[in-house]
Amino acid sequence: MDKKIEPLFTPWKIGNVEIKNRIVVCPMGGTSLFGWMEPHHFDKDAADFFMDIAKNNAGLVIPGIAPIRNMLGGGWLYKAKGAFKKLKVYMDEFHKTGAKLFVQLTAGYGRSFALPNKMVPMLKNKFLGTLLKPVFNIPYLCVSPSELPSRWAENVMCPEITQKQIKKMIEGFAKTAKMCKDAGVDGVEIHAVHEGYLLDQFTTSYTNHRTDEYGGSFENRYRFPVEIVRAIKQACGEDYPVSVRYSVISKAKGFCQGAMPGEKYEEVGRNMEESEKAVKYLQDAGYDMLDCDNGTYDAWYWAHPPQYMPNNCNLADVEHIRKFIDIPVVCAGKMQPDVAAKSIKAKKIDAMGVARQFLVDSHWVTKLMEGKEEDIRPCIHCHNACLCMSHYNGIANGCSMADSIHMSRCALNPQTMDGGKHDLKPAKKQKKIAVVGGGIGGMEVARVATLRGHKVTIYEKSDKLGGVFIPASAPDFKDADKRLIEWFRRQMKEMNIEIKFNTTVTDVKSLDADEVVVATGATPKKIKGFEGAVEAIDYLNGKEVGENVVVIGGGQSGCEIAYDLYLKGKKPVIVEALNDLMVSNSLSLANTSYLRDFFKTNNVPVYLESKCLSMDKKSVTIQTKDGQTVKVKADSVITAIGYKPNPLTKASKHVHIVGDALSVGNLRTVIWRAWDVAEKL
Repeated sequence: MDKKIEPLFTPWKIGNVEIKNRIVVCPMGGTSLFGWMEPHHFDKDAADFFMDIAKNNAGLVIPGIAPIRNMLGGGWLYKAKGAFKKLKVYMDEFHKTGAKLFVQLTAGYGRSFALPNKMVPMLKNKFLGTLLKPVFNIPYLCVSPSELPSRWAENVMCPEITQKQIKKMIEGFAKTAKMCKDAGVDGVEIHAVHEGYLLDQFTTSYTNHRTDEYGGSFENRYRFPVEIVRAIKQACGEDYPVSVRYSVISKAKGFCQGAMPGEKYEEVGRNMEESEKAVKYLQDAGYDMLDCDNGTYDAWYWAHPPQYMPNNCNLADVEHIRKFIDIPVVCAGKMQPDVAAKSIKAKKIDAMGVARQFLVDSHWVTKLMEGKEEDIRPCIHCHNACLCMSHYNGIANGCSMADSIHMSRCALNPQTMDGGKHDLKPAKKQKKIAVVGGGIGGMEVARVATLRGHKVTIYEKSDKLGGVFIPASAPDFKDADKRLIEWFRRQMKEMNIEIKFNTTVTDVKSLDADEVVVATGATPKKIKGFEGAVEAIDYLNGKEVGENVVVIGGGQSGCEIAYDLYLKGKKPVIVEALNDLMVSNSLSLANTSYLRDFFKTNNVPVYLESKCLSMDKKSVTIQTKDGQTVKVKADSVITAIGYKPNPLTKASKHVHIVGDALSVGNLRTVIWRAWDVAEKL
């Protein structure tokens, strides 16, 4: 083990509960031990997932939020006695690993409930909402401190919660916590003053307009989470640990408006001055630990940092509030082990919180301890499967119901939370497999097929592996992408997969193989009249551009290029034909809202519902959505209007097509398709 990270592997205490090391598995929606969107039950998939993590040296495990009333049907969690009976048996086995486990409980989401687009009418139409209430009570799921606009459907108002409902929730927290304690759970965490969920909405004045005892003054706004911990302590005893999930600063400029890292702005939510007071108030109320980061759903990228956010993005703020309390604090948010260890050694924080890295590689802590960092498959913060709730103009939450129900899967690891569907089985007959194309899709097919016992050869036309993901990972903010390429290359080497570089295949029939997998990627779409423009992939490969650059096409590719240009000191302008910069059901709002907010904050010109008519050496002529013609200064033009599949041949009985060669998508579609093919070879 590297000496720099040794402080991570020292014991610490939450109340009277000793934790063997300083690595905390932070809760993720979709990983509840009581199910996610189904009626409450003991969830075997989540249980198996966390048992594997515990066996691989995590210190404290906190599964995903468990609503005290289930989302489907509305039953109270404490009444699910069968689930707690199974939980008790599970905890006996879990504790044999040496890890500890807290169950995270939540009152709900308030205006932050990620309202599926098809369910918007249930909130807008009282009759429809009442009709479906016994099954899916949308008004209750969205109930808020005051009548507030939904984060996801801004033109829809969420109803105000009643005092009677509040008191029933407090009772529900206490009874559920007692059930957890009796089942052998080491403590509970209240998803409270965090991320703009219901309880956090009570604490901030921009979302709490109440005039009763739960609104107005500081004490009234924090009354709900305070009454919860007091009720739990009364039910479970003062020595039963209760943690609180806590956002140090809201990072909100207003409804649906977040603050950029380093930006000077006026905070409408909880600022640092109030946070200094709040942490002491929560400690005095009875909370035994603060599980910390920053942000709300209005600034979602602080709580769920995409690749654009800095590493350790919340650390300085968490270190600051640690000065005002005696109870331990955990810091999460793209934390790096060596940086966390240094802060722990200096007693500035008490533990490092990590979440999605466990989805992509549940054994990463063991690998870290053994000095095998290069073997850790990195999380790239894409949120394409773990948090793929999308939002764009006209669509509340475009995530499919299948994805909503199965959150916290992983784009890079289809085996995560899959119920054993992707347990690899040895091939009945060893075959010779030819893979044409050494990009991510080709390498993943080769890796999985080799694990099943096949003999694989990759034919790559260039002198290196990585394909289009090499230029895609070129920007400075894509460090994790670069590490992923290196991880794949290392896998190919360690598995002794034969690779024929600088080999162009024109006829798959010429290959000595039983099965052929085509992974030849896609080619950029062209715009007639813009032949002098720079293609996105050429820019990413290093082609120089001038100071003023028009990027034709938004989407993830165009927006990331414009972002990269701005970071390099250029002056980008984005022209997008649709009514939003990123219209896609596969892009998480945590990622897209960062880029939208960045361009708005930094005054990057964006033309929506517009098209480029022509270009010359000095400008681009644009037709705007109102029909006007505008000339924009342009030293260079970059086209990012998408790609079209470029398969070498058609699929047949023994020829399979994967990745963008089949259908242009993202890394999730590439890798999951690679598994679908490799498992059937």
